[in-house]
Amino acid sequence: MIVVILRTLILFILVVAVMRLMGKRQIGQLQPYELAVLIMVSALAAIPMEDIGIPLINSIIPIALLLSFQILVSYSAQKSERVRAALCGRPSVVIMNGKIQEAELKNLRVNINDLLELLRIAGYPNITEVEFAVMETNGELSVISKSQHRPVKPKDMGLATSYEGLPYPLVIDGNVNYENLSKVKLDELWLKGELAGLGITSFQEVLFASLDTEGNLYYQRKDKFA
Repeated sequence: MIVVILRTLILFILVVAVMRLMGKRQIGQLQPYELAVLIMVSALAAIPMEDIGIPLINSIIPIALLLSFQILVSYSAQKSERVRAALCGRPSVVIMNGKIQEAELKNLRVNINDLLELLRIAGYPNITEVEFAVMETNGELSVISKSQHRPVKPKDMGLATSYEGLPYPLVIDGNVNYENLSKVKLDELWLKGELAGLGITSFQEVLFASLDTEGNLYYQRKDKFA
């Protein structure tokens, strides 16, 4: 049993390391060759877990080779448009100037219902609002709406805006993020004082707290302390 646990742990760490080295992507964002590598890595990792008679090295070496191949191919795709086109394909314009490109849909083997579904997911339930729609190489649909249907921006109204950066999480589930505190040039003593002013005596009472770029502290108590 201990051998099985150790083998499983080693393979789990190996597969996680491979996924990390492949880059931060969700399954739906993987290119076809990346998905193929992922499936093969998963299969290779499963074999020695099912049969402890198979040496681990029989899976580790092929997984390492697949990772090397994936990194090499990714690098080649970055440097060569031809390599990228051969491996990933090219984006396809399925709606151009408000008109559905029937031939492109046939090439992609996508029907009208599929297109309408993708448009709804993208936030465009009415196809008459769409100027361009592009099927990306990872299968996602990029949509550009007609100008009269785009949201009004402050720039359109001549309004000046101030800088808005990302808020810094300071407390997550009772744990203080000291790295973020350091980034905003504050310390634990300041945070304790701010929370004390809100009636909070312990970080363990806080589910989440963050500080925005204007210095506003947002917080939420855990249910059992609320």
